Amino acid sequence: MARESTGLLGKFWSGRLDFEFIANRRRWYIASGVLIAICIVALLARGLNLGIEFTGGAAFTAPAANTATAAEQVTEAIDSTGIVASNEVTAQIVGDSVRAQTPSLTTEQTPVIRDAIATALGISPDEVASSVIGASWGDQVTDRALIALVIFLALVMVMIAIYFRDWKYSIAAIVALLHDLVITIGVYALVGFSVTPTTVTAVLTILGYSIYDTVVVFDKLRENTGRDTKKTYAENANAAINQVLIRSLNTTLIGVLPVAALLFAGSVLLGSGPLADVGLALLVGMLAGAFSSVFIATPLVVDLKRREAEVARSDSKILRKRTDAERKRADADAPAVHIDSTTADGVPSAASVLTVDRTEAEKLLKDEGRSTGASGRPQPRKQTRSERKSR
Repeated sequence: MARESTGLLGKFWSGRLDFEFIANRRRWYIASGVLIAICIVALLARGLNLGIEFTGGAAFTAPAANTATAAEQVTEAIDSTGIVASNEVTAQIVGDSVRAQTPSLTTEQTPVIRDAIATALGISPDEVASSVIGASWGDQVTDRALIALVIFLALVMVMIAIYFRDWKYSIAAIVALLHDLVITIGVYALVGFSVTPTTVTAVLTILGYSIYDTVVVFDKLRENTGRDTKKTYAENANAAINQVLIRSLNTTLIGVLPVAALLFAGSVLLGSGPLADVGLALLVGMLAGAFSSVFIATPLVVDLKRREAEVARSDSKILRKRTDAERKRADADAPAVHIDSTTADGVPSAASVLTVDRTEAEKLLKDEGRSTGASGRPQPRKQTRSERKSR
């Protein structure tokens, strides 16, 4: 039989780690609070870089021979028309092309902008592709994205309440999802990536991943509480996290690696574009989801459940039994008989007899040259034959 590893890594790999996640939950709450505060400040200060699918506007895409200066050239060309100011233009390199976005344009203004871009890049106007999205369409896309998010959260709340037969699990799961959502959106505000309908799809995808990871921990918690009746609810929750931690880490790493490659390809190799937008949402969301399922959702369930009368009684009963067992063990280890003092003739007084070790009393009587007989009175010490002859 192979020797079981007892080191930290061995315990972590085998699911026998005993780190105090629940006892330190206030630290996790504070860390999450700081992250959320930073994200909210970023949203208020910088805002989101919404794509024209949400705000409405025009998009122009053209091949660029020199990608190093193409974005700047296009911005200056559009500004020179006097139709759109340079601070209203968003130009970026996408692979070997340049993509520029402007506010909404009329049908007469669009050809003017197209000709200016073509002249700046030294290409034919026919090579410049354009698309115009009205503001009403952008508002419709925004409304549908919000409706999809609300429906998703409502379905998650109902399904978890049905599966675990307890609404407290639903509340903890929704709080964890909102935590992931705020952090993901906040990171978009910090880095300035464009938010498109593809980004919304990616966000809903990572919310689904996050809720799956949370349900795995919740299921283990329910299994532990139904099987191990010698631990409190918080202890069973802590054990559940330690048992699924390695699985959660492995799943996250396996998912993050290809997503990181997607983000690298979209932002570094291709410059920017849909791949970068999707990759960032998936990467941040998966990391936030792995954190919230372990450090937010499960500790929050413990805080909600420990207020229930049944759970409180069960925990109190378990702790009381544990205290009684420790007291009994301490009493069993205590000595049995002890003679603290004797009377003038060497007989132990009644007031001096305590519960300590019996062997100590026998040793004391032997040293005094006496042993007690059946009557309880002191008896002469037995002498050997040689001792009697010498007398």
